[in-house]
Amino acid sequence: MGLCSHLSSAPSSSSFSMHTFILLWCFGLFLTSVVGGNNETDRLALLDFKAKISKNPLGVMSSWNDSIHFCQWKGVSVVTDIKGSLRWTCTLKNCFYNEIPPEIGRLHRLEILLLNNNTIGGTIPSNLSSCAKLRVFHVAVNNLVGEIPTELGTLSKLQIFATHKNVLTGIIPPSFGNLSSLEGFCVAYNNLGGSIPDSFGQLTKLKIFAVGSNRLSGTIPPLFFNISSITKIDVAVNQIQVHLPSDIGITLPNLETITVSKNQFIGSIPISISSASNLHILNLAKNKLTGKVPSLEKLNRMRLFSVAENQLGNGGANDLSFLCSLSNATNLRDLEINTNNFGGELPKCIGNISTSLTLFYLNNNKIFGNIPSVIGNLINLEDIEMWNNTFLGNIPSILGNLQKLHFLDLSQNNFIGNIPSSLGNLTNLLELYLGDNNLQGSIPSSLSQCQNLVTFHLPYNNLSGIISSKVVGLSFSLNSLDLSGNQFTGVLPMEIGNLKNLEHLDISENMLTGKIPTSLASCVKLEFLAMRRNFFQGFVPSSWESLRGLEHLDLSNNNFSGMIPKFLESFDFLKLLNLSYNHFDGEVPTNGVFKNASATSIKGNGKLCGGMPNFQLPNCNNKKSKKRKLTLTLMLILFGLIGANLVLSFQFLCSLRKKRKENTSSDSINLLMNVSYQSLFNATDGFSSSNLIGVGSFGSVYKGILDQYKHAVAIKVLNLGCHGASKSFKAECEALRNIRHRNLVKVLTVCSGFDHQGHDFKALAYKFMGNGNLDEWLHPTPRKINEALEKQRKLSLLQRLNIAIDVASALDYLHHHCETPIVHCDLKPSNVLLDDEMIGHVSDFGLARILHDIVHDSSTNQSSSIGVKGTVGYTPPEYGMGNKVSIYDDVYSYGMLLLEMFTGKKPIDNSFHDSLNLHDFVKANLPERIFDIIDPILLPKRQEGGRRTNDTCNENRNGSLKIQECLILILGIGIACSKEYPRERMNISAVVVELHSIRQNLLRTCIRQVHKTDD
Repeated sequence: MGLCSHLSSAPSSSSFSMHTFILLWCFGLFLTSVVGGNNETDRLALLDFKAKISKNPLGVMSSWNDSIHFCQWKGVSVVTDIKGSLRWTCTLKNCFYNEIPPEIGRLHRLEILLLNNNTIGGTIPSNLSSCAKLRVFHVAVNNLVGEIPTELGTLSKLQIFATHKNVLTGIIPPSFGNLSSLEGFCVAYNNLGGSIPDSFGQLTKLKIFAVGSNRLSGTIPPLFFNISSITKIDVAVNQIQVHLPSDIGITLPNLETITVSKNQFIGSIPISISSASNLHILNLAKNKLTGKVPSLEKLNRMRLFSVAENQLGNGGANDLSFLCSLSNATNLRDLEINTNNFGGELPKCIGNISTSLTLFYLNNNKIFGNIPSVIGNLINLEDIEMWNNTFLGNIPSILGNLQKLHFLDLSQNNFIGNIPSSLGNLTNLLELYLGDNNLQGSIPSSLSQCQNLVTFHLPYNNLSGIISSKVVGLSFSLNSLDLSGNQFTGVLPMEIGNLKNLEHLDISENMLTGKIPTSLASCVKLEFLAMRRNFFQGFVPSSWESLRGLEHLDLSNNNFSGMIPKFLESFDFLKLLNLSYNHFDGEVPTNGVFKNASATSIKGNGKLCGGMPNFQLPNCNNKKSKKRKLTLTLMLILFGLIGANLVLSFQFLCSLRKKRKENTSSDSINLLMNVSYQSLFNATDGFSSSNLIGVGSFGSVYKGILDQYKHAVAIKVLNLGCHGASKSFKAECEALRNIRHRNLVKVLTVCSGFDHQGHDFKALAYKFMGNGNLDEWLHPTPRKINEALEKQRKLSLLQRLNIAIDVASALDYLHHHCETPIVHCDLKPSNVLLDDEMIGHVSDFGLARILHDIVHDSSTNQSSSIGVKGTVGYTPPEYGMGNKVSIYDDVYSYGMLLLEMFTGKKPIDNSFHDSLNLHDFVKANLPERIFDIIDPILLPKRQEGGRRTNDTCNENRNGSLKIQECLILILGIGIACSKEYPRERMNISAVVVELHSIRQNLLRTCIRQVHKTDD
């Protein structure tokens, strides 16, 4: 795409100074017309275009009528150039949504047509061939389909043809070889097939040739390499198989960029390439090139050099001599020679390479010897990848001077000695990999200064000593910690619980002892937990019930005892459980992961019984079991007597009420502990207004202290006088009684009885969420007059992404991992509660629907008519058409919520006009105007003079661009979820996967959250 970005400019004005321009600019639509005719023709042409535009959301053309002269129409202006010629200009934004009007083919004087960056679909009209004066055709970044019309090969004056980033198919028309004036041909990022036509070797004026990211095969025509005017070539990500010509650097002397990565190029890199002294980018990665890399000494302007993932080098001592020839490339930033057969030592001349170098990839080669200390000269390095070589000796302490490093991977080598304490100076470090070496000693405490670490891996070394509390307290943002395969001793520090964002923890194959710290239960995002082959003992903590996101749990080869925790049955994501070779006893659970004998290992525990037949364990029928049965029988008799008494009491109470009331929610409530009205009355000081924390559609929410919990709870009291409140109570009980997920609000108890006046009373008590709801954070307002000056709440980009993942995970659980799918039906920011750790919890199931006996991955899910109301703006359009409840209803609501979280605008905002909603607003502005539509809070602040004060990313690594990419992807998911038709909406499981991937990329990019400002 970089090769095509500048094509959005028309040819220089000097080429057209004698003409009048009529420019219809719809994200860059230009229509150019020659002066010297009847202006009535221009007026009729403008009216014809207006008639073809189906959507005009901004009302730009409302003034286009006969009441005023067309020179005065809104968006139309007339200027005169320096030679006295008139120029018509009309500026219309966001006007084309459907197809290119075929009437354009009637504009025989048309010279420039720019329609890029719209949402235009349909095909390219073949009658454009009638526009014989057309010089620029630019329709990039749209949704065009079909083939490139062969007829356009007759446009003899065409200079620029740009259709990149569409969905075009077919082949590149050979007729385009007749376009003798063609200078720029850009069709990258489509779905074109076939080969590059031989006729393209005739295009003697061609400068830019960009066909990357298609399905092209075959070869490149030999004559193509004789077009001396070419400056940029992009054929990357195709299936082209060809040798690079031996004289390419001579025949293409003006070459600035050549990108042929991810093809099937064979042979060697031509020696003549060094003669192309204007080269800025040479990207030959992911091909089948062999031989030595020639000298590059004349390529002084090189910015990127990549030969990664080829078969270059032979493992010899001189394989890397070409690196010395790059010492004159003072602008070199990216140097990628990884995944080849390069051998020998890393030459000391690397210290002479440009200090602009930021990326240095050497991994997956056969390089040996020490890392030369001159690497410390490369002070702007941000990423060093040297893994999977045979480097030896000590890790140079000089690496601690490279204070801009974000990524350092020296794993899978033969390094010895201690980990240099100087690495603690790398305070911008995000990822550190030193595994699979022969390092010894302890982990230096200085590494605790690396407060931005996301990944810290030291597996399979000879490290020893205790795991310091400073080490496990490395960084709140730590996502992955691997200390396995070493000789660490002592206990696992309690501070491990401070790693709230930890998803991967592996401390296997050490000599750790003692009990597991209960604080580990605070790491609620854990997905991978391995502690095998240590000397841990005691019971598995009951607090681990909070680790419901676990997918892999390995506690094998330790000294754990007691019964296998039954709560592991309810871990819906658990795919592998290894409890073998411990001292567990008692009955083996039979549900959840325990149903799958291939996913569960419990061998080597001699006192276990029961379980699934595949485990081949004895029945649990020993004396102790018989005693338990006898006790159970006595308890059942006792409970039976109590139950009979309760039934009589209940009947007596009903007779006093003089009317029979159906207990519509008894089935649901019986599975929840019932609390008395008096307990709730006392807990809230008589439902005092001072304890009121919220008012909803069906009741009020109070903060209180229940005796049995000893901490704050949220008590939702139903207003039974409100129509639908009783039904809402039943729905919430039914939905919440059997579901458990870390991102769903946890119901603690219910109350269904009578108040002091004998009136019906229904309430639910939840775990109290200390940070309120998401709506209060997205749209903060002072809650009390004396708080008017209170600092507004602000959510960072990463916090919003974490909450978005929390909500998506909850929906994924409800839709795909419950015994029966559940549709929430009222997802919105005020129903997303935030706990003290800013973890999101979906709440308020008063409108929830349970989908019985259906296939829940269908877009036509049905269980009950769409009688739910939901909230305007978040309810899908099918609610107004009488459709049935579907899991895709929640997906629509989630899409709107996601867009709101990152734009700061509600689905129906006061700034929207003409039925425009948040979905349409975001879709119309992506991707070019991303920073115009996101919440201004997320934009970096600047001081006078332009210096940034609130950056989250390193400018030297294009941090703002990376954040821009993340935001575009996130908002793209929001658009995909909130599409009009249910069948077109994104699956929520795919949403979870995509958001996790985006967060990983963001964490790798963002190195300053709160603690740092730019130098």
